[in-house]
Amino acid sequence: MPWNQPGSGGDNGQDPWGNKRGEQGPPDLDEVIRNLQKKFGGLFGRRNGGGGNGSGQSGGKGLPSLPGKSVLMVAVVIILGGWVASGFYTVEQGENGVVLQLGKFKETTQAGLHWRIPYPVETVEVINVQKVNTVEVGYRANNRTRQATSVLREALMLTKDENIIDIHFAVQFDVKDPTRLLFNVSEPVATVVRSATESAVRQIVGRNTMDFAITAGRAEIAQETKVLLQQILDRYQTGLNIRAVEMQNAQPPSQVKDAFDDAVRAREDEERIKNEAEAYANDIIPRARGKGARIAQEAEAYKASVVARAKGEASRFEQVLAEYQKAPEVTRDRLYLEAMEEVLANSSKLMIDQKGGNNVIYLPLDQLMRQRAGQGAESGFTQSLSTSSSGSSDSTTDSSRSRGSRSALRERGDN
Repeated sequence: MPWNQPGSGGDNGQDPWGNKRGEQGPPDLDEVIRNLQKKFGGLFGRRNGGGGNGSGQSGGKGLPSLPGKSVLMVAVVIILGGWVASGFYTVEQGENGVVLQLGKFKETTQAGLHWRIPYPVETVEVINVQKVNTVEVGYRANNRTRQATSVLREALMLTKDENIIDIHFAVQFDVKDPTRLLFNVSEPVATVVRSATESAVRQIVGRNTMDFAITAGRAEIAQETKVLLQQILDRYQTGLNIRAVEMQNAQPPSQVKDAFDDAVRAREDEERIKNEAEAYANDIIPRARGKGARIAQEAEAYKASVVARAKGEASRFEQVLAEYQKAPEVTRDRLYLEAMEEVLANSSKLMIDQKGGNNVIYLPLDQLMRQRAGQGAESGFTQSLSTSSSGSSDSTTDSSRSRGSRSALRERGDN
């Protein structure tokens, strides 16, 4: 039945929700507080001791309640527990934790779970000591395009021979002392390493020539830069350790690169011509020395031959003289015949003695001419002659032909 009908509570002026007719206000604030006190009282096992009007009792109904002071203590305990729990921290493998107490160094912790007095009494700085970092000096690498952009402010340096070189370096480093790094380095680490590297490279490059830095001295300059850079960082107590210094590029500036390339090509041509000249000298000089040695040896042989021939002629003359003194007439004829034989051996004319009878002579002149041309002065004998006499033909030997020619010459001399 409707709530406003008789017997439904409408006569009493109340609605189904227990409110008086015409009074639709919010719930009572005191009742809400009492409900909260009841819940906290049940949580801590506390109950009110009796009825009262201002003592947190629930309208004399015996509900549990919690005093306001206890609520504050609970809140303080919760906050204090959270503050204490915030002191736990974890250090990962390869990292070191630097604990600061009121800003002053206290200790260094290794990997693991640790606790320190929470902030603001103590703070902890976790630093990775095993990570290898890389700093680019003179250029910046673009990971997207994989191209390097030159930074002329860092890359251009002056060499010993007053030339300008565009040089790029890559420096790898890690942390060896996190405490020094934390207290002595205020700038970003990459900026400190880049500035120190630029200073060290300028000092090393300024002590060498441009050709040395571009060609044969790349590795040596990189090693000297690493040593000097480590000394600079240790002097300022940065706590950094240089792992490697690599020269990425070294070349003249782009504004003068064409002229420098021409100079390099000219220098290469000079070296090439020098090498060719040295090769020619190494080829011709030994041959000239060998030819000179051969001529000297031939001269020595000719000298020995002439001396020996002269000694032989002198000895022969002495022997002929002794024979001449024994038989002057015979020796004189012999000498004459031998001289004429030697002279006529090189002549193309033939002399034949025909007083012995009517002889028919066959002279193979073509063969005689070929033999004489081949033998030359080496043959001291006359060529064979084929003669035929009436009734018989005899072949004379070389000795008989020699005797015949000698007798003919003797008769000619007598006439």
